[in-house]
Amino acid sequence: MEEPATWEKVLVAILALALIFFMRPGLKAAMERSKHAEKDWAGALLPIGVVVLFVIFLIMMV
Repeated sequence: MEEPATWEKVLVAILALALIFFMRPGLKAAMERSKHAEKDWAGALLPIGVVVLFVIFLIMMV
């Protein structure tokens, strides 16, 4: 695969900056809401634990 041309690199950089600029207000609001939200670690750890146990089960079945 050949390296992108200079104009393509500049275009990608401009698009990345535009995306960051476009999403900044929403990200700022989300960060503010997350500071005041109650912490629910059990709700996050339970699905992760189930996935880990399922992967261990699949490995043991091989």
